[in-house]
Amino acid sequence: MNRKTTSLIGAAVLALALAACGGTGSSGSAGSTPAAGAFNKDATIQIGSLYEPQNLDNTAGGGQGVTEAFNGNVYEGLFKLTDDGKVENLLAKDYKVSADGLTYTLTLRDGVKFHSGKPLTSADVKYSIEKVTAPDSQSARKSSFDMIKKIETPDDQTVVVTLSSKSISFVYNLSYIWIINDQAKSLTTSEDGTGPYTLGTWKRGSTLSLERFAGYWGTPPTNKEVVFHYFTDATALNNALLTNAVDVVTSEQSPDALAQFDGNSNYKVNNGHSTTKLLLAFNDRKAPFDKPLVRKAVTSAIDNKKLLNSIWGDYGTLIGSMVPPTDPWYEDLTKVNPYDPALAKKELTDAGYANGFSFTLDTPNYDPHPTAATFIKSELAKVGITVNINIITADQWYTKVYKNHDFAATMQEHVNDRDVVWYGDPTFYWGYDNPQVTDWVKQAEQSDTTDEQTALLKTVNEQIAADAASDWLYLYPQIVVASSSLSGYPLNGLNSQFYAYGIKKTA
Repeated sequence: MNRKTTSLIGAAVLALALAACGGTGSSGSAGSTPAAGAFNKDATIQIGSLYEPQNLDNTAGGGQGVTEAFNGNVYEGLFKLTDDGKVENLLAKDYKVSADGLTYTLTLRDGVKFHSGKPLTSADVKYSIEKVTAPDSQSARKSSFDMIKKIETPDDQTVVVTLSSKSISFVYNLSYIWIINDQAKSLTTSEDGTGPYTLGTWKRGSTLSLERFAGYWGTPPTNKEVVFHYFTDATALNNALLTNAVDVVTSEQSPDALAQFDGNSNYKVNNGHSTTKLLLAFNDRKAPFDKPLVRKAVTSAIDNKKLLNSIWGDYGTLIGSMVPPTDPWYEDLTKVNPYDPALAKKELTDAGYANGFSFTLDTPNYDPHPTAATFIKSELAKVGITVNINIITADQWYTKVYKNHDFAATMQEHVNDRDVVWYGDPTFYWGYDNPQVTDWVKQAEQSDTTDEQTALLKTVNEQIAADAASDWLYLYPQIVVASSSLSGYPLNGLNSQFYAYGIKKTA
């Protein structure tokens, strides 16, 4: 199977397949068991990936590939999202929030320079935020900054941002903004960031290299260079790892191929947590899916564990909700709507559909959607529901489903972390409309503390599960396969990021 997310769906639907745009730090990400022996600080790390950038500008539709290669490696944010989902200071040395929660005063770190040699100033931060929020920006995080009222730069080291309404997620959202030299040009083909690497050579359709930046403000990378090798086929990617053409695969998409690495002392197979949820999304506006009992019945009629095992074997996770384990408000809600065909039939009867019903399932044409759709059709037939599968392209999906809401049910991947809040937006494509949930989401964003926010979003998560707002089929695994000579690579790959600066290769 070959999972294809943001790059196939296209920039227009990045609000669904959100790709991270944050920063790095001087400390390493989560990694594998350290390789024995001294590491080679002048090593070149060969990285295999299926996700080549469309261009090098994340506000111009660069896609999943540019996030994977550039996020934290070439560009940094004011704050960093760690591999385990925590937010840490990065280019922002510290910050203060006014008593009313509307004014953020950020102090920049001293001694930071762009790759061009220009010192980082508050003007660069203002420019970078406004680049994301500009009318022509294709950033997936653009709407997260609608509350910004004004940005002031009283001196070179200070940025003052005034909001029109409280946003406890503001600092977290800032971790998605790459800080860019305000004088930089041609960012779709070049870069000027503050990260530990500079862009080397990009050979479209082949490789992209990053070279250690001698003037980096933080701890230097534990390697001299990284080279991303791009493949369009998972088998070719695995063969490259077997022949030592690459040292690590950022995200394994061929579970059937894992047997050749498992039990082989030359390789390590790492099973981390992704943030990618595969959804059977109902149009909650339209009958019969406007009834929670119908949605619950459909969910209980599908054996999600069997589906997951058929596609990913022993990998992946059932979560029963929109929230992955790396989100602060995660709870295991798999028992709320358990697999139970007898319960499903009872719920259908109670909802007025004792004889079942039929509906069309609009299904994207790339793996694993057609396979999963066929499985769902077979499962629902057992409780009297007839599924007509309509295979559509990613572009058709965007127009028909996301834009026009012209569907009964669909399948889609959502890759972003902390995206349970979309269920608080009744205008979103799936049409879930619970005024209490909408209010809880708003209250959570205006919380005074993260504890308050966490408690409210746990309540949101529990309610959407109780309402079966969607069927969250499973959470994709994040399988990183690497040479046993490597350590220090990220395991979870939140939002497609792949910090390379901590990777070590045994000499």
